[in-house]
Amino acid sequence: EDDVVNFTRQLSTMIASGLPLVDALKILRDQSRPKMAKIVEMVLTEVEGGSSLGSALKKSNGVFSEVYVALVKAGESAGVLDQIMRKMADTLDKQRNFRSKTKGAMVYPMIIMIGMVGVATIMMIFVVPKMTDMYKDFGASLPLPTQILIGISNFMVNYWYLLFGGLAVGFVMLYRWAKTEIGGLIVEQISFKVPIYGNLKKDIILAEFARTMGLLATAAIPILDGLRIVADTMGSMIYGEEIKRVAIKVEKGLNLSESIMVSTDFPPILSQMIAVGEQTGKVDEVLTKLASYYEEQSEMKVKTLTTAIEPIIMVFMGIG
Repeated sequence: EDDVVNFTRQLSTMIASGLPLVDALKILRDQSRPKMAKIVEMVLTEVEGGSSLGSALKKSNGVFSEVYVALVKAGESAGVLDQIMRKMADTLDKQRNFRSKTKGAMVYPMIIMIGMVGVATIMMIFVVPKMTDMYKDFGASLPLPTQILIGISNFMVNYWYLLFGGLAVGFVMLYRWAKTEIGGLIVEQISFKVPIYGNLKKDIILAEFARTMGLLATAAIPILDGLRIVADTMGSMIYGEEIKRVAIKVEKGLNLSESIMVSTDFPPILSQMIAVGEQTGKVDEVLTKLASYYEEQSEMKVKTLTTAIEPIIMVFMGIG
């Protein structure tokens, strides 16, 4: 991701300075890290062979997204490639910073959870067996919760390979199932219902949708084409299918705001703000502001989630 941002920023600067595209790509090839240098070399070869930059980037095996390629092609067609590349670099920077903040805020809760699991495992394997030997010497009858705890400990000590092997197999099977269409849909539906986290995930998706659509609108790419492109790049099956349904309504003649309004997956504020943008002819600006709004909402929810994790962990520890 960093390589793509740097490539976009530097290429836009060099093209704006009047440097020929081929020369700019050669400079970027020499300055890039080995992995990115190979991609730039491939793009350079295609461009030298007569291909447009957009067509060359499309052959990068997913390094440059469908949205990225569409924007480059639009910039080439309109003769404003340097401006489009600059706006893309700004957008990619904002997306990178937003994702970095979100991931960074989740590090602390993850460390706490991993620590809890580690402590519980050590207790079960090393501490409880010693206590069990002591209880045996007493010869007293133990309460049911203590017997259950000892049973779990004995199983982990004697059959740890079955436990960890079963967890590994279960994780792999769940991961593969989640990659299927039905499995992915069910997992996503469940994740949206998780308190705090579900709303956070929705806000992140909506921010991505608004920012990408705003960028496509800035490049004068028709709304219908933009929806079709975004539907396949959202990283969400539910919202991807909903955007495709919105695109069908737009194709039939409805405005974007009217098409989104009837969808229960999009909040009312989205359609209302887009309607304002359609009336004033500033849909791209409105979408960009909406993206910033949802990013702010996401950051607030991340802080709420981080704060809520602590008492939840204390409850689990208390039960333990």
